[in-house]
Amino acid sequence: MEFSQKIVLDFVNSRYQKKNHIVMSKISVIGAGNVGASCAEYIAIKNFAAEVVLLDIKENFAEGKALDLMQTAALNGFDTRISGSTNDYTKTAGSDVVVITSGIPRKPGMTREELIGINAGIVKTVMENCLAHSPNAIFVIVSNPMDTMTYLAKSNAGVSKHKIIGMGGALDSARFKYYLSTALGCPASDVDGMVIGGHGDTTMIPLTRMASYKGVPVSQMLSSDVLAKVKADTMVGGATLTGMLGTSAWYAPGAAVSVLVQSLVCDQKKMMPCCVSLDGEYGQSDICIGVPVILGKNGWEKIIELELNDEEKAEFEKSAAAVRSMNSAL
Repeated sequence: MEFSQKIVLDFVNSRYQKKNHIVMSKISVIGAGNVGASCAEYIAIKNFAAEVVLLDIKENFAEGKALDLMQTAALNGFDTRISGSTNDYTKTAGSDVVVITSGIPRKPGMTREELIGINAGIVKTVMENCLAHSPNAIFVIVSNPMDTMTYLAKSNAGVSKHKIIGMGGALDSARFKYYLSTALGCPASDVDGMVIGGHGDTTMIPLTRMASYKGVPVSQMLSSDVLAKVKADTMVGGATLTGMLGTSAWYAPGAAVSVLVQSLVCDQKKMMPCCVSLDGEYGQSDICIGVPVILGKNGWEKIIELELNDEEKAEFEKSAAAVRSMNSAL
């Protein structure tokens, strides 16, 4: 190859990498079930990370998921390397971001305290193992009950609170935008809306008053009854899917994680609602709950305090009280 041709190819390659935000980043996803595998798939397809590691306790499960996903690389046009590991945390060493999806769903006859106890033990063990090999990683918590698991991670990790992020608000907001777009008869990408508060059927707060369609308040286009239904449908969005599928959803959660992780790794400074530790913001302290934050290379970098009206403030207080009640089971 002639020298001048090599210079041109190197320049094109560098511009391509910059355009697509391909950086030497490593993402580890703990738990290779439906949600974890979906996270890995969306991260790889977006082609912004160099490596994704899937880890699971089930023998060869993560390895199989990784092999299956890698065989889509030529079809989906991504260069991200995906590997799997059976409980070998050394494979996660040097991770920039760790996504924790591991845990069990609540089963019939299981009390809230039993679920929290089991999942708390899992999340705590995962955190300890990951930190031993990736002390500078940012942690994204997906395991349920998410607000409480995020609070546990923040309380026990011994790392900056800015590096502990619960994913729930990003997912709930995506569902909110979907229901708004259906009511409006428009693309979801044209709608802007946000859900704050706890990540639960009775604790999340879809902010219908602030939602807009291309900058126009949706309250000018939809009746109060329709907006009330959109809000109600959003709040039971996860439960609706569980009833249909017989298990928790995974496509939308995986996509939500991928957007969040991309903003972190690529330092995009995107604003999205996430479960983070409050220290006086929104009148709350010693709690992890969903509020809008700016996401960049240092984790969540800034909390945005919205000007809530009296009704929304009351809803937030109620949501925080419910999350505190859940945390007390720890």
